[in-house]
Amino acid sequence: MGTTKRSVDELLAEAREELDRLEPLDAAAAQVQGALLVDIRYAALRERDGTIPGALIVERNELEWRLDPQCDHRLPEATHHDLRVVVVCNEGYASSFAAVSLRRLGLARTTDLIGGFQAWRAAGLPVSGHSQVSGAA
Repeated sequence: MGTTKRSVDELLAEAREELDRLEPLDAAAAQVQGALLVDIRYAALRERDGTIPGALIVERNELEWRLDPQCDHRLPEATHHDLRVVVVCNEGYASSFAAVSLRRLGLARTTDLIGGFQAWRAAGLPVSGHSQVSGAA
């Protein structure tokens, strides 16, 4: 059985077709309305650039375990599949793939932030210099 060869750009475009991606101001409004902003950037970027106040910090390699409401390793905020989740990476690429992965877990209201953390910061939205990382799985 052969596999179809596609570029990462093609896969990214397919992933984004599933998402109603948010601009920074829309993501901030969603957060105020109760959406979980989930920062999947690695520690060095968070230390260098800061974090979004109130965002959950979840390393990308733990994301599915931390947000699956059925998993024993879930975060306390991962209470049900109807959660509104906005995934944030550095520039808005990895977050699209991560958001689709969460949608596959049944978190159908998951999307990502267009332009990632860098767009959030460029929009003049709040940034904190401190981060709090979730525990290991």
